[in-house]
Amino acid sequence: MGDSRVALLNHDNNNRRAFSRSQSHAHDELRGFRRWLKCMCVDQSNRRTACLSWLVFFVLTVVVPAVSHFVFACGGRGDDCDSLHSRPYDAVAQLSLSSVAALSFICLSEFVRKFGLRRFLFFDKLCDESETVRKGYTKQFNRSMKLLFIFVLPCFAAEGAYKIWWYTSGGTRIPFLGNTVVSNTVACALELCSWFYRTVVFFLVCILFRLICCLQILRLQDFAQVFVQVDSNVESVLKEHLRIRRHLRIISHRYRLFILWALVFITASQFASLFVTTRNADVNIYHTGELAVCSVSLLAGLLILLRSATKITHKAQAVTCLAAKWHVCATIDSFDHTADQAHATPVGCVADEHLFTVTSDGPSDQDDVGDEEDELDNTQFVPSYAYSTISFQKRQALVNYFENNRAGITIFGFMLDRSSLHTIFGIELSLVLWLLGKTIGIS
Repeated sequence: MGDSRVALLNHDNNNRRAFSRSQSHAHDELRGFRRWLKCMCVDQSNRRTACLSWLVFFVLTVVVPAVSHFVFACGGRGDDCDSLHSRPYDAVAQLSLSSVAALSFICLSEFVRKFGLRRFLFFDKLCDESETVRKGYTKQFNRSMKLLFIFVLPCFAAEGAYKIWWYTSGGTRIPFLGNTVVSNTVACALELCSWFYRTVVFFLVCILFRLICCLQILRLQDFAQVFVQVDSNVESVLKEHLRIRRHLRIISHRYRLFILWALVFITASQFASLFVTTRNADVNIYHTGELAVCSVSLLAGLLILLRSATKITHKAQAVTCLAAKWHVCATIDSFDHTADQAHATPVGCVADEHLFTVTSDGPSDQDDVGDEEDELDNTQFVPSYAYSTISFQKRQALVNYFENNRAGITIFGFMLDRSSLHTIFGIELSLVLWLLGKTIGIS
């Protein structure tokens, strides 16, 4: 009775330690990220910051674009303006960016409110992962913010150059602050802040999705090591794969609405852009420069989503190939070992005659593949251990399970793999090339 009570207390203490490792606190790995969210007014950790976040969102996503289009835009006040400063496509650009930013902000707010930041980013699950996965995920997390600004800053520079030229060259002259120069400066700063905010919110959700997919890729690569271990068994392999499938299903369930509506909004935006540009014969970089920057930004974010989903699906399905290769190598080794015992041939002699070994690939072959091969998808033979191998029936059952239970990112049951995305990529690429041809003359 005493031993069982001590064991129960130890189990409770372990659970408390694991829970404390999973809790959010002020000095965890996400403290820098939380500070950045507060600076961007996206943090909703309490009621005060949530109200401030929604207020900033409403002002920069709705109020400023509406005032820019109906008040500041040349020709929007009933006055005359030259052909260079008219903005006939401003409505499409503003609606496209604001709709996608609203979708991103609402989804991000729901994610953080419902799951919390640590749980949403799967930091609470890292205590169950290997040291390799933890270090790799932390490295990817630290790299995510740099990647975010790599996408945002070039587009922001182009947008800033266009806005500064538009205001300084006489695009609007409303002295709502008593002085034209001060008024134009404030209006230009507000428009740039609005554009920067909307773009960052959209790219933030896309980059976080990529980060979560990188974690699952690291787990799959770590999972591939079970096929080269001596003490592997079917039960442990199956449990780990079921855990990975469950996490992929959770990611799909959380992001499916965002990916679907982002694809719908961005595709509709491209069609609207093509429609208004083809109807107007006067198309040049002064009129459609802002629309082109907006379209490139939206398409870049969409490509991040689709590429991340496709990559994790490809890696998850590569497990089937790896398991089948492991099964074949183990079967060959088992038959060779049986034949060796029947003919009383020394094992060392047979090992020299084996063609299917890990060292069958020469150094030159490994140098040629470059970075295209990893633990999941490679052309190397899997080492098999005849003395401790799993039975043929268990290996065959495991391979059949992998073949009939393909994992990956899904949208309402629709698998986002490479073959299913060919049509989407073709349509989106055709639209953006046609739009760029109308704006800057690419043929």
